[in-house]
Amino acid sequence: MRNYLKTEYSKAKRPYTAYPAKLCDYLFSMFNMRTGMSLLEVGCGRGEFLKHFKKLGLDVYGVDISPEAPDYQRDISIQICDIEAKGLPFPDKSFDIIYSKSLIEHLNNPDVYVSETVRVLKPGGLLLTLVPDWESNYKIYFDDYTHRTPFSPVSLELLYRVGELEDINVFKLRQIPIVWKFPLLNNFCAVISPFIPVRTGIPFLKWSRELMLVGSGRKHAA
Repeated sequence: MRNYLKTEYSKAKRPYTAYPAKLCDYLFSMFNMRTGMSLLEVGCGRGEFLKHFKKLGLDVYGVDISPEAPDYQRDISIQICDIEAKGLPFPDKSFDIIYSKSLIEHLNNPDVYVSETVRVLKPGGLLLTLVPDWESNYKIYFDDYTHRTPFSPVSLELLYRVGELEDINVFKLRQIPIVWKFPLLNNFCAVISPFIPVRTGIPFLKWSRELMLVGSGRKHAA
């Protein structure tokens, strides 16, 4: 999609913030990532997550369908790839971790994506998927015309089970770092979320209302 990345993720519309670094720190700790592990981000966009995962000591690679994606992080290996049409351009058993955020809702066949990720994961490797939660985003889900497949916690877990992953876990995440530090604040956000206007421009209110799903699972170790 030639103009999607520079249009939807322009600096004017989506300025660079400290959020990607904070999310990487959170995921690195939660999923016991270790220095030297290899990580592939599928749908890496501007490469903000790759940049910070690299700072944390991971050996990082990216793929994206947008031709301009490699221009954002020239010191990271980023390949252009239509994964639904051609699969992932890597050999079997290449990576310890495969990560995506806000990717699989754009796919027509997310089961093809999971099959490819399982192929290129090492035995015991982690598939980590962040995707907008349909139940809390349905009113604005198709504001992005490229969205194809909504996900609920049930459907994301099913996708992982169909992919024959193990140790599957799916949970909802508010994209507010202070809530990760003080989980009781989730209760406050839950109380106010029904009263928050759709498409609010206030970040704390927006992310109190619009949740992400985090799905994790591991390739069979044998």
